[in-house]
Amino acid sequence: MKTTISIILLFLFNLTFAQTLSLQSFSTGFTSPVEITHAGDSRLFVVEQTGRIKILNSNGSVNATPFLNISSLISTNAFERGLLGLAFHPNYATNGFFFVNYTNTAGNTVIARYSVSANPNVANTTGTILLTVNQPFDNHNGGSLKFGPDGYLYIGMGDGGSGGDPGNRAQNINENLGKMLRIDVNSTVAPFYTNPPTNPYVGIAGNDEIWAIGLRNPWKFTFDKLTGDLWIADVGQSAFEEVNKVAPTLANVNYGWRCFEANSVYNNAGNCATITGTTAPLVAVNHTTGACSITGGYVYRGTTYPNLVGKYLFSDYCLGKIGITTSTGTTTYSATFPGNFASFGEDVTGELYISDITSGTIYKIVDTSLSHESFDKNLFTIYPNPAKNILFIDTSQSNYPTKVEIYDVNGKLVLQQETEKIIQNKIDISPLSKGLYFVTIQNESNEYSQYKLVVE
Repeated sequence: MKTTISIILLFLFNLTFAQTLSLQSFSTGFTSPVEITHAGDSRLFVVEQTGRIKILNSNGSVNATPFLNISSLISTNAFERGLLGLAFHPNYATNGFFFVNYTNTAGNTVIARYSVSANPNVANTTGTILLTVNQPFDNHNGGSLKFGPDGYLYIGMGDGGSGGDPGNRAQNINENLGKMLRIDVNSTVAPFYTNPPTNPYVGIAGNDEIWAIGLRNPWKFTFDKLTGDLWIADVGQSAFEEVNKVAPTLANVNYGWRCFEANSVYNNAGNCATITGTTAPLVAVNHTTGACSITGGYVYRGTTYPNLVGKYLFSDYCLGKIGITTSTGTTTYSATFPGNFASFGEDVTGELYISDITSGTIYKIVDTSLSHESFDKNLFTIYPNPAKNILFIDTSQSNYPTKVEIYDVNGKLVLQQETEKIIQNKIDISPLSKGLYFVTIQNESNEYSQYKLVVE
């Protein structure tokens, strides 16, 4: 029996959906865009699978010179190989480090560190390899890497292929394939990373880099900037795609593959016959709908579209629909859009983008059903903005604030304060450095509203 820690929802793409989302073409001309991210400022960085990272400016223009070009280092002789992931260090503004995930010419996964040059729009071309993972096949390479709220680098590793996990690697704790890895990249000596002591297999049998096991191909995963929750979209085998959600501190999770595909038994051989304690997905997508390869997105934490706040957006390579999921798994869907969506992206303000790997187009996601009427009742007034040492918060039309949290652009909680049931609360922000922050205010009904704040 598979143990669930969340509500399970099997859904079909052809169920009734609310046509609330639209896609606005933001920029074109990219070659196989597979990742979109930011470095704490208004620029977007677009990863091309062929080996280049390009800078996409806030006006939709693209810099003529790539930020980085490592096409000579990578293999693209298979559909799932190439330059696949990019993550900027939480302290990128001061140390200039960023990390990439690519398939080298031998077909193996490489995690490498690079640095920005004196020109903020161009990186140094020499990198430092931190970790190499041998790949037995040319598919199920994973690709994403993200920094978690704990400051560690998380790496999604597929099971190595080539269908059904024939080597049972995802359940083998002595293999890094089929896992979520977690490493500390702040080491100054080779191999320039260490394994956090709280990783589940440090000091005992099992690979020290492992954080979680039982994944098939976690092509895209992200952390909720507000709660820190880890959302993993795991590409399925022949019957289901799945979305997983766990608390960021929950270590040694077993997501079940290859014993289970979503909630169904897939292979009961070997240790699968006796395995217990696996974690069920929050959402499972049935392949009878035409779904084939899930593309995970983000929990929306922007301020433009209040109807989307706190909801997770995802898509599928074979279907042009965008799923909108709550934290309990209740899901609605957009209309069908043309394209093969391979990645979502998030800018510094929390607004979301999506890439069509076939046409090379980056779209901005827009909620066309935006309605502020009920949302406005819970809005608070924050001032001054920009602010220096003190931030004032006035009560809303309907209730009082109960808690204020301030996050930096990397999603790190930098200030938290309980508030009083008074008309005006005063928040001391003098410890904060200059820059852009996100202020999240919880009200008496445990609802949240979010605001951008500039500290000068």
